[in-house]
Amino acid sequence: MGRCTVESDVHEQEGRGVGPQRMNVKKLTRGPWIWVFLALFVLLVGSRWLAPSGFKKIDTSEALELIRTGQVERAEVIDNEQKLELTLKPDAKSDAADGSHRVMAYYVTPRGEEIVRLLEQYQPPKGYDESNPQPGWLSSLLITVIPLVVILGIFWFLMSQMQGGGSRVMQFGKSRAKLVSKDTPTVTFADVAGVDEAVEELQEIKEFLAEPAKFQAVGAKIPRGVLLYGPPGTGKTLLARAVAGEAGVPFYSISGSDFVEMFVGVGASRVRDLFEQAKANAPAIVFVDEIDAVGRHRGAGLGGGHDEREQTLNQLLVEMDGFDVKTNVILIAATNRPDILDPALLRPGRFDRQVAVDPPDMNGRDKILKVHAKGKPMASGVDLLAVARRTPGFTGADLANVLNEAALLTARAGAKLIDDHALDEAIDRVVAGPQKRTRIMNDKEKKITAYHEGGHALVAAALRHTDPVTKVTILPRGRALGYTMVLPTDDKYSTTRNEMLDQLAYALGGRAAEELVFHDPTTGASNDIEKATTLARRMVTQFGMSERIGAIKLGQGQGEVFLGRDYGHQRDYSEEVASLIDEEVRRLVEAAHDEAWEILVEYRQVLDDLVLALFERETLNKKELEQVFAPVVKRSERPVWLSSARRVVSDVPPVLTPTERSADNGHATAPRGLVPPPPVAPPVADEH
Repeated sequence: MGRCTVESDVHEQEGRGVGPQRMNVKKLTRGPWIWVFLALFVLLVGSRWLAPSGFKKIDTSEALELIRTGQVERAEVIDNEQKLELTLKPDAKSDAADGSHRVMAYYVTPRGEEIVRLLEQYQPPKGYDESNPQPGWLSSLLITVIPLVVILGIFWFLMSQMQGGGSRVMQFGKSRAKLVSKDTPTVTFADVAGVDEAVEELQEIKEFLAEPAKFQAVGAKIPRGVLLYGPPGTGKTLLARAVAGEAGVPFYSISGSDFVEMFVGVGASRVRDLFEQAKANAPAIVFVDEIDAVGRHRGAGLGGGHDEREQTLNQLLVEMDGFDVKTNVILIAATNRPDILDPALLRPGRFDRQVAVDPPDMNGRDKILKVHAKGKPMASGVDLLAVARRTPGFTGADLANVLNEAALLTARAGAKLIDDHALDEAIDRVVAGPQKRTRIMNDKEKKITAYHEGGHALVAAALRHTDPVTKVTILPRGRALGYTMVLPTDDKYSTTRNEMLDQLAYALGGRAAEELVFHDPTTGASNDIEKATTLARRMVTQFGMSERIGAIKLGQGQGEVFLGRDYGHQRDYSEEVASLIDEEVRRLVEAAHDEAWEILVEYRQVLDDLVLALFERETLNKKELEQVFAPVVKRSERPVWLSSARRVVSDVPPVLTPTERSADNGHATAPRGLVPPPPVAPPVADEH
């Protein structure tokens, strides 16, 4: 699963190259300049219509008095507006004008002739004008139409921007799928590592498209759809990009959220348009990323209104397997949540294949690291297989981030080669966050942290079914004041009851150490208590590992997908059973707490030596921890546990596998007689 975090798809828009001129025009229309020009235009029109003309408004009687007193230099009578505009002499003194040399007055009664006679009588030095202008039909039309055109233009522009810009305002029902062309930088199956099964399935899709006659000769039909599902960062989108690079047929890429817009029916219209484009260029591949955006279970919403997503999903179901049986289009979809998809979408005939893209195993992580290490200067002693062994559960995205962080740390230190120290620090940064160098703890808090982490490490080292302790540190990192790293040597796909009991004891080792040494526990164990309680409750309600409850699944998690995680949780048991569950959870946690306490009391001197070593070096690796834990002897096996006293343990040992037989030199081990445990008495409820 190589390069699984490279998510930057480079496609040609609508399958055609976009020239520089078109790009410049598009950039100009989407930039702020169009808004600047529009604002200037509106300001210009507004200033023309609304700005004052420079005349101060006065009463009509005051204007007539200015004419009679000879203070007017020039006058203009605008009869159609019943307005009188006067320009006063420079030496005019009038309280009405208030310092202004240009005044105006309106007359509401037909007094135009009276004003003209008054002006003829007193004769302003620069004369007067009497006008009755009538606006032309063209100017009247422009005055009426221009505001409407401006408003419609603004509305048109806003709608265009909302729906993708340009002249596509009425084309919001068109598909936004991007067509991958030959000029696009391609990813091939050679760039993918760690998911060999998924590559094989998709490789067969490529062969279907390249050589259909080979499969049609034996009556095989081309699959309609392939669903890639798995945790985030495992490389689902990368696999689809690899198919695009290998297929040699038109490849359309779209996100599930691109189907749904603010207008009802747009999603279904875009689905129709997408498949019409794909059918016109068949055979073709359509890739829908995050299909759960439109493929959620129908009928799960609140209320009785019509759901736009359901209409889009219905159209998608018809296009994938409807009356048109000649469709030669393969749909590849990716999702992180296959559990919430509609059952009609998952049935054969639509998604014929459902390919799980899980986090890689150790060999897969090694291959992914090698893919991402290409082009990076690695030191000669770096062992990527050891890095893969120290990163269980990491996805391809996590591994790519580890190598990128190591490269950044190397460049920051001024070095030229990426060494083991940079990789070790990069793993710690990905797991727990960057180191808090500015967080200074006093000696008391540092001592408490050392005993807390030492308790975790010592309990884990003394138990028989825990993984090896690889690192203990008291340096603050992320949200933690310190941490203990326990990593498995091999990949595990199931967990035994003894392993879970060891996990409970190991989780409570820090709290037990605080109680043993300081007799005053702190809040630092809150996350440990939360993890222990969650694991114990799952052992009782999900895994059937309680004698009093039995192998019964309690609680249902199949709630409505739109009601939220907490609301979708249903309880299908009585209050008496709920009380019994609480008692069993408490019993498991208390037993683990007691077991951790016993280990710490037995090896108190080892715990003190570990704390002194942590104070001296702050971080201890696996080899240093092995020296400190040399006196520790693994605890003996727990008694055989059965869920009921009625069952008897068989004394016949399990059959030896070929690997075990070869390791035993062909000699079978002697059968071990197992004594059935005594009847389990119901525990007494603790009183508080």
